[in-house]
Amino acid sequence: MSMKGQWKTLFHLFWTFFKIAPVTFGGGFAMIPLIEKEVVEKRKWMKSEEVTDVFALSQSIPGAVAINSATFIGHRIAGMKGAMAAMIGVSLPTFLIVLVLGILYFFIQDNPKIESAFISIRASIVAIIAYAAMKIGKTAVVDKSTFCILLVGIPVLFFLHPMIVIVAGAVVGIVTISIKRKLGYDVKMDRKDMRKEENDFEPFMGAGI
Repeated sequence: MSMKGQWKTLFHLFWTFFKIAPVTFGGGFAMIPLIEKEVVEKRKWMKSEEVTDVFALSQSIPGAVAINSATFIGHRIAGMKGAMAAMIGVSLPTFLIVLVLGILYFFIQDNPKIESAFISIRASIVAIIAYAAMKIGKTAVVDKSTFCILLVGIPVLFFLHPMIVIVAGAVVGIVTISIKRKLGYDVKMDRKDMRKEENDFEPFMGAGI
């Protein structure tokens, strides 16, 4: 890639995450749908399954999910420079907004209109996070075993720390896949394996018509 093309990619990474950060009230989880739309659907930098893996990895290490995700995606697309561009892009708007709100807070904290607005924003955040969960679920649940892990994992989160659940999920996944392979079962790693399997049956289905 030429120097001009590299700088163009770095700017696009910076600008993409710079646009996303100011409108994602609720933190990194609320940012997931917008990141997927920009990175997968609009820019076509990564596949949906790859972005889901990035989110999973971002939650399993220390730090904010939004910054971790942006850094991983930036590094995947343009190496270390891309990671820096994406990280600065996603962090800068929040820094500026918090700085301004910190200055204005004492003037607006008792304003009834501001309090009403934040009540509605909190309700909207729940809807955004639920939507993000459904989007990730479509790529994460690839067979009966992953569906069972999902069903068990949700109630377990009410009693155990998320880090313990993530580690337990990883161990269960390794054991489950190892057992399946020893028994001779086909192991589906993502949704494209399921689509391929469905396409393989299309000629036979057509022949029977």
